[in-house]
Amino acid sequence: MDNIWNKLLHGFTILAPMEGVTDVIFRQVVAKAGRPDLFFTEFTNVSSFASEKGRANALERLEVVESDAPIVAQIWGKNPEHFAELAGALEGLGFAGLDINMGCPDRHVNAAGGGAAMIRTPELAVECLNQARQATKLPVSVKTRLGYTYVDEYRTWLPTLLKEHPAALTVHLRTRKEMSKVPAHFELIPEIAGLRKAFSPETKLVINGDIKGLAQARELTVKHPQVDGWMIGRGVFENPYCFTDHQATRAELLNLLNYHLDLFDAKDAELKLQRAQALSEGGDMEVRGLAFEPLKRFFKVYLHSFPGASDLRTKLMECKNTVEVRRILAER
Repeated sequence: MDNIWNKLLHGFTILAPMEGVTDVIFRQVVAKAGRPDLFFTEFTNVSSFASEKGRANALERLEVVESDAPIVAQIWGKNPEHFAELAGALEGLGFAGLDINMGCPDRHVNAAGGGAAMIRTPELAVECLNQARQATKLPVSVKTRLGYTYVDEYRTWLPTLLKEHPAALTVHLRTRKEMSKVPAHFELIPEIAGLRKAFSPETKLVINGDIKGLAQARELTVKHPQVDGWMIGRGVFENPYCFTDHQATRAELLNLLNYHLDLFDAKDAELKLQRAQALSEGGDMEVRGLAFEPLKRFFKVYLHSFPGASDLRTKLMECKNTVEVRRILAER
């Protein structure tokens, strides 16, 4: 099987996996605005997939559409056997690779032993990585942080991962403790690149943290040519066109929001139909429509950079459904 990481041009861009954000709907919005070179999914819990009760939800999170390609599935957990089970199922779902999350700072994920908590259990982290790799032909990569508590943990933690020769290693330039409360440690890039060269020169190195858009990624590529690619996360909230050089107008941002609403309504109708079919067939699992409230977190993506955007966003936050949102937008 081809290795997607070897096909990407130097200085490539990736949309960071963000829980509750980079779902199948929002990825289509970003693709319409101007896609990155590679998409990641939200992360999926391997133990949920391994359970009969949680598998349907896990598969829903792993839904992909044509505009996603190429896309990498991100997974998390702490059970090596469950990593192998999900890894083995991903090949037939349209993914170009799988990535193991060893950096999420969420306290619930960490309490379950996943995400950044794996920095504190390096032997288990390596076992999970190897179990996943042995179960699939897809290239397996890792996304992590500098450390759990202290910045200098990267000096032992990153070599631990690199010695396993992952297809790619994405390093968020902060610790779990720092969250996003301090500037990313760009000054450490040369040393991190040196570790990659020393332990696994074939591993693609991706840097994440405080990267806002394509122009900055280009500048960083010139400054740090030893880095292969750049991952953009929160920058997409400031500019959904962040993977392009385009400066969006008010009309374009509102059109993009309406496109997001169209996708939301279509997905909502699809899920409601599935629920109705399940009930008619006597199924015991109800598939509900989409909850509206989480949609509101996306309004700031489109409504922030033009006169009156704040007032408009305030009005939309009071809405209870997409019909009300559309009515207010039509009045503007």
